[in-house]
Amino acid sequence: MTPLQFEQKYHPEWEELEQLLAQLRAGKRRQEAALSGSHFASLYRRVCEHLALARARAYPAHLTDRLDQLTSDAHQVIYQRREFGLSRLKGLIARDIPRTVRANAMYVWIAAAVFVIPTVVLGLLVYYRPELILSVVDPQTAASFERMYSPDAESIGRVRTASTDWAMFGFYIRHNISIAFQCFAGGLFLCIGSLFFLAFNGAFGGAIAGYLTERGLSATFYSFVVTHAAFELTAIVLAGAAGLRIGHSLLAPGRSTRRQSLVKAANEAIIIVYGAAAMLFIAAAIEAFWSSAAWIPPVMKYSVAAVCWIAVLGYLTLQGRRAG
Repeated sequence: MTPLQFEQKYHPEWEELEQLLAQLRAGKRRQEAALSGSHFASLYRRVCEHLALARARAYPAHLTDRLDQLTSDAHQVIYQRREFGLSRLKGLIARDIPRTVRANAMYVWIAAAVFVIPTVVLGLLVYYRPELILSVVDPQTAASFERMYSPDAESIGRVRTASTDWAMFGFYIRHNISIAFQCFAGGLFLCIGSLFFLAFNGAFGGAIAGYLTERGLSATFYSFVVTHAAFELTAIVLAGAAGLRIGHSLLAPGRSTRRQSLVKAANEAIIIVYGAAAMLFIAAAIEAFWSSAAWIPPVMKYSVAAVCWIAVLGYLTLQGRRAG
């Protein structure tokens, strides 16, 4: 099928979708009902298929650009129209976040690898050669970590500048969000920033873990981190994945302009960031009020941690798979 035949065959459907979008922009409320029905969604899916075919067959740029713009406009209407408050929040949590994470699984796996590999490598190196910790932190900082995770500590993991669990809650939110923001915003530098901050934070965490393990503090350290890590580490990886999605859209925009590619990537990435932000808030609460509690037996912390890890992984892999 030639590009001209392709356009002649499907032009009526494109024109109909364009008319519906134009009427909506003009404020004609009668078309609101059409948007909530199956016809508009069916047209949108059909045009998405046409766009995929046009790209696969390397049809002229003017044709693919038109379809790309049309599907982008329809997507904005479907997923962002009149959805506010609790209804929008429910849809975001129950459907949009896990679906978007799965749709960008490639970036999530890359971010996870860049984060986890330095964690394991530096953890093992510092465990077998503890003096290497001084290549990561100064002696005073290393000593402060030993005090924070001492079995005799009244509250595990508490820094000197915070005297209460509420103060630590605020500290963890600020600290964790700053790390996640670096991993996300670094993607604007053609992915390099995201990759750097993911690897750096993984290496730092691994070095601290290896050092404390070698110092005989593994019981308090791992029982402290294991529960909130389900949310915190996952959120950091997701923030990095969102950054990689942004960076890749600039590196390889395909047949779209870089601006069009960036806008499309940003619409997906921001949903992932919403999920990461929610997880960071949950992680900060757990870290401040549960993980730091010295009176809770380690076996209970590990049991709750198992539930949290299963819940997080199950949410990202299974939630929202049903149509709706």
